[in-house]
Amino acid sequence: MSGRLVLLRHGQSHGNVERRLDTRPPGTALTPLGREQARAFALGGFVRPAMLGHSVAVRAAETAAVIAAELGLSPLELEGVHEVQVGELENRNDDEAVAEFNTIYDRWHRGELRVPLPGGESAHDVLDRYLPVLTELRLRYLDDENFNGDIIVVSHGAAIRLASAVLAGVDADFVLDNHLANAESVVLSPITDGRWSCVRWGTRTPPFCPEGPATPVADALTSGTDPMG
Repeated sequence: MSGRLVLLRHGQSHGNVERRLDTRPPGTALTPLGREQARAFALGGFVRPAMLGHSVAVRAAETAAVIAAELGLSPLELEGVHEVQVGELENRNDDEAVAEFNTIYDRWHRGELRVPLPGGESAHDVLDRYLPVLTELRLRYLDDENFNGDIIVVSHGAAIRLASAVLAGVDADFVLDNHLANAESVVLSPITDGRWSCVRWGTRTPPFCPEGPATPVADALTSGTDPMG
């Protein structure tokens, strides 16, 4: 195995600042802080980048462009790794909408993958478009002994956490209690038999143990942060 998969949440967007459920591409652009966050990630030195991809959303493409300029990479747009589509909750930032999103997202992590967001996707829908992209990247590059370096995929918080939990078997309470800040990442390392090991989650390293029962709905309503991290 020659590298790792780095699933990077985009830098801060205007939708994040407004605490909106901004999921439908193309979505909002990065703020000046978001660009600085992307630059700081590029210069942080914890990845060995060999490839850089991004979702179809503007905020992901802009994040990738900043990183590419710093690291001398050519970003590649990837279909299928955009954010969870929230349907009728799109662009809302009221407490009722945030609570409804987090209630269903919690149910997904408890195994209820077929439950859809109102007019939006189920967890199965998200995984059916997201996971094949990661599998293809692994088969074409990470499983190739001649490929050397990490693959960075600039994507979105809720989708990254869901896909990473499924691929690497990360505890549901840990996932629900440990959001990804803008320009934070989950790092997955390919291991035998097509499996993955999660070696980093934001600033944390294994073991990924919950500190207590997760309360994602209450946390989302009291934290004042954007709900998609």
